[in-house]
Amino acid sequence: MGLVLSEDQQMLKKAAADFVKKQSPISRVRALRDSDDSVGFSRDLWKKMAELGWPAIMIPEEAGGLGMGCLEMACVMEECGRSLVPEPLLSTAVLGAAAVVLGGTQAHKADLLPRVADGSLLMSLAYQEREGRYDLAHCRTRAEKKGSSYVLSGEKTLVLDGHVAEVIVVVARSAGEHGDRDGISLFVVERGAAGVEVARQKTMHLRQVAILRMNGVEVSSAAMLGTEGNGLALLEDVIDRATAGLCAEMLGNMTATFEMTLDYLKTRKQYGVPIGSFQALKHRAAKMFVELELARSSVMGACTALDHGAPEARALVSVAKARCSDAGAMIGYEGLQMHGGIGMTDEHDVGFFLKRLRGSEMTFGDAAYHRNRFAALQGF
Repeated sequence: MGLVLSEDQQMLKKAAADFVKKQSPISRVRALRDSDDSVGFSRDLWKKMAELGWPAIMIPEEAGGLGMGCLEMACVMEECGRSLVPEPLLSTAVLGAAAVVLGGTQAHKADLLPRVADGSLLMSLAYQEREGRYDLAHCRTRAEKKGSSYVLSGEKTLVLDGHVAEVIVVVARSAGEHGDRDGISLFVVERGAAGVEVARQKTMHLRQVAILRMNGVEVSSAAMLGTEGNGLALLEDVIDRATAGLCAEMLGNMTATFEMTLDYLKTRKQYGVPIGSFQALKHRAAKMFVELELARSSVMGACTALDHGAPEARALVSVAKARCSDAGAMIGYEGLQMHGGIGMTDEHDVGFFLKRLRGSEMTFGDAAYHRNRFAALQGF
């Protein structure tokens, strides 16, 4: 598997870069935060993204999508990461859409995917619960059978963009006991359904999340994705694709931090010379560059493996997330420190990227979790 973008992928990446630079400077994210915007992103800009085909990238052509893969989505998400674009690309176009593409019936795909592709439907995935850490089998939310329907009861936390998602894929236990790998099922739930309560949560890293509470939410058996009780494998596949997309976004975060720091090293003067001429700072900047490029190779490897259905794809996703988590923390802190006192202030943008990188580090599993997962996949 090559680790070089094709001509078409390079064109897609450049188009995304041009769009983000023009339409979504970091000042827009700052303004949304300072105004405590109730949505947290621009619906008009989301429509423009849909016109460019971004939500449709990973959706099959027969469902109104572009029929591309994880690597093409990574090209876009990396550029979004360079400016902390807040629109719900990860939650809708990756998490929600992937769950339907991989586990949905023809009826699900015909109903949901065209609306995701054209930007008219926002989706998310609710799978995390309190005290669950990164264990996907940690599920206390129940799905009790009632005739031809299921009744969902429980609470989910950190639901990405859950405060605006019209449709949420909910992970619930239809059989077995807490912690069992068997007995987990996935259901498509309308946010406006009776018994659904959504409460928005605020985060330091400016990621929009929500708590989802379900009190006797009744859904038909047709709302199930995949097969009853065998949803964990589907969930793992969805999370792997989302993890690869998040790693690409982290690449953008790291790249922006590195470039910002490099520019400061070239312009800030001490003793009459740029501080970037000092050997110690040169070495630290070189280390940032090396870590960034290693992370980039790991992300491209993971996305390519996922697109080709390679047997080592799951392990390579863990390699990418472990690398990006470690490199993100290192580059974020180095960028902050080499900016000196101004790096510590809210007025400087470098702190925004550090906060996002640390939040992303803990999303879908941190470095330690993915190193353990990689070892387990190798039989250790």
